[in-house]
Amino acid sequence: MTVSRTTKVVTGVALAGVAGAAALVTTRQLAPPGGPPEPAAVSTSTAGVTRASVAERQFVNGTLGYADAFVVPGSGEGTLTWLPPTGTVVNAGDAVYEVDGRPVALLYGDRPAWRGFSGGMTDGADVEQLETNLRGLGFGDGLTVDRRFTSATSNAIRRWQRAGHGAVTGELPLGSVAFLPGPIRVSGHELRLGAPVAAGAPVEYATRNEPVVLLTAAASQLGWVKTGDAVLVTLPGSKTRNGTVRTVAAASDQNPPTVTVTVRVDGDLTGLADRATVPAWVIRARHDNVLTVPIAALNAVADGRYEVIVVDGASTRRVPVRTGLFDDLTATVEVSGDGLAEGQKVRVPRDDA
Repeated sequence: MTVSRTTKVVTGVALAGVAGAAALVTTRQLAPPGGPPEPAAVSTSTAGVTRASVAERQFVNGTLGYADAFVVPGSGEGTLTWLPPTGTVVNAGDAVYEVDGRPVALLYGDRPAWRGFSGGMTDGADVEQLETNLRGLGFGDGLTVDRRFTSATSNAIRRWQRAGHGAVTGELPLGSVAFLPGPIRVSGHELRLGAPVAAGAPVEYATRNEPVVLLTAAASQLGWVKTGDAVLVTLPGSKTRNGTVRTVAAASDQNPPTVTVTVRVDGDLTGLADRATVPAWVIRARHDNVLTVPIAALNAVADGRYEVIVVDGASTRRVPVRTGLFDDLTATVEVSGDGLAEGQKVRVPRDDA
């Protein structure tokens, strides 16, 4: 939600819990004889003028989830006899589902299986993809990873099959393996056990096994976000983590149009509840090593301008200031002005006033 600078200054009074506050000043006018009591002046304190970083941020409520949702298709035909439960992590060599009582093994790759693997087959990128997996699984002794299916390829398949992956034939019929981009986390099922499986048709749904924070909002709110932008996320338990925008996907068919932003968060996210709501601040602009004061120190004057009251012992003076970025998260604002310097004290409303 975008907030005007005037609103920021007004609401800043409620945010004026500022470290280093000192020199409490309170005043109350005595009532004139026979007249009503005059209202008390606002209780004030002081806060320091500091040199720091400020950032303009867009607040969005996000959810914990997993990256890159996709469909796990059938790689052959038959009857579905087993599915991994939702939430299961499937790695290379593990069964991604089972057809006619035979497990279909997950292997890594972007090219889907479209033929079986056996001696005499023509060269192809799918052979290279298979051989890369066989080596990665530890069965590639003597195997040259290339586009050719050779006796070394067949021997590597036999070693893998002896380790518990089907009858030892040195061949892989179409439908015995499924190539997906990497380890997956099963997120849902399209078919029920006993249903017919068709090549290319959805069997189940999955994501990468990579926890992320998902932000979805109107394009008017997040349409400016781009890959690489910095994000600050507050996780359950009030743990604050830095993050980076990983992908931005627009949904123009929505009315109004929406944007879904995937955020990769620094550190380990395991053990946190899936779909938990997490507050996030996407950083739109950042200025480092600038003079800052609490937003509550600003006093609005004519024509949309501002001033601060500098406190020096018992004396005060008004200093006109120019404002830069407003940082709602830290309740500070970038300022500059003649006569304003780091280390000075400025008047702010007392935090319990």
